[in-house]
Amino acid sequence: MKLLFALIISLLLLPQDTSEKIIWHEDHRLTWSDFRATPRHDVGFVASTNTGINFGYSFTISEREVTVEYSVESFFSPDKSWFIPGRVSQHILNHEQAHFDISELHARILRKKLDARKFSKNVKSEIEGIYLQVEAQRKAMQKKFDVETDHSQNVEKEIQWEKRIAKQLAQYEPWK
Repeated sequence: MKLLFALIISLLLLPQDTSEKIIWHEDHRLTWSDFRATPRHDVGFVASTNTGINFGYSFTISEREVTVEYSVESFFSPDKSWFIPGRVSQHILNHEQAHFDISELHARILRKKLDARKFSKNVKSEIEGIYLQVEAQRKAMQKKFDVETDHSQNVEKEIQWEKRIAKQLAQYEPWK
């Protein structure tokens, strides 16, 4: 007997967002024209990037094996990302790109974990557990990046972080 199941997970299992998204690609760097949300003046920073991971999977269970197919993409949401004109620079845009790169790093980590896993008949809960673990790590890294760089104000830390992110992206290149 075979069972076929498909599930789309995006941003902590919330309903699928149909707004425009830019999918991460090594040849595409963000520009200020990608940021289309209304700027916020009530926060202590001059730009904000909304990124995440789109994740979907399907599986079949037969008497002898579990077969899983999945897709993972990191994305940037233009309609949820903003900047304050006249108060930003290339340095800040690089900081915002690093947020996007952190999401891509975690998309690669998720792909690696899914590739390495031999799933049981509890495949749904196993896959969701892996996704939730990686998503929690992604959010924690995003927050740590902002704290340690003081939202790009600490230039020395910013440079260290950009190198660290680039190094990790290279380490996970096979899962691009």
